[in-house]
Amino acid sequence: MATTDEERLRRELNTEREELAEAVETLRAEIGEATDVGSKLKSHLPAAAVGALGLGFVAAGGVGATMRLLFRRGREGEQTARVGRFSVVRR
Repeated sequence: MATTDEERLRRELNTEREELAEAVETLRAEIGEATDVGSKLKSHLPAAAVGALGLGFVAAGGVGATMRLLFRRGREGEQTARVGRFSVVRR
């Protein structure tokens, strides 16, 4: 009686080991696919390029520089509206 229980237990352990090994292999394959940044970037290259361009523009102070260029006040201009440090000038 003890030998049949031991044999059954050994078979169950072997089955569990095989299933665990298969699950680990599947997980490794899925992690490899999920972390493959190169292929994901290639498939979304135009969007990534636009995002990088926009981020570079903002990081370089582009918004502030553009606003200063558009709303700068000339010496002879008349200020018509002001929002914060920006103003609209009539020339």
